[in-house]
Amino acid sequence: MADKAADIANLLSPTIQSLGLELLGVEYLPSPGGAVLRLYIDVPAGAQGDDGAPRMVGIEDCESVSREVSAQLDVEDPISGHYTLEVSSPGVDRPLFTPAQFARFLGEDAKVVLQLPMDGRRRFQGRIVAVEGDRIDFDIEVRPAPQRVSVTFDNIEKARLVPDWVALGYAPTKPGKKPAGGGKAKAPGGK
Repeated sequence: MADKAADIANLLSPTIQSLGLELLGVEYLPSPGGAVLRLYIDVPAGAQGDDGAPRMVGIEDCESVSREVSAQLDVEDPISGHYTLEVSSPGVDRPLFTPAQFARFLGEDAKVVLQLPMDGRRRFQGRIVAVEGDRIDFDIEVRPAPQRVSVTFDNIEKARLVPDWVALGYAPTKPGKKPAGGGKAKAPGGK
């Protein structure tokens, strides 16, 4: 299944780049009633809007990618049978598809699901602390002290950033604590 998603990503990435966007990753979810093909798109890092502010993916971007990709998928036909195409921005709980994406968000928390368990666990949440080649290190909170976990990228089934709702301004701070970032909300995705 991961190979199918990778093949589709390789097929569609140039089309999406021609629209001034980047393909972050592909989820291919087959099921008996029909598959779901979910594409996550983003603007290139550092892209700015007309007002000079960081540019974000909008509904118009999703619509244009959907039109172009639908036409390409009709011609190339990489998926047999019925499927539903979904085009999405990464959102505040951004999925992570490559080691470079993990490196971009060093210091952020991520929820991770492993293909093969480590120490009897397939799921954990931890802070991304290092990325070296295909190895990603996380600090996870366990009592009595945080524990460093090192995972090879090919053992990660899926991973998503954990939004800092306080820093984003969507959750109250605990009494006596200052919000992360000095109380300023940061843009989703760390931009």
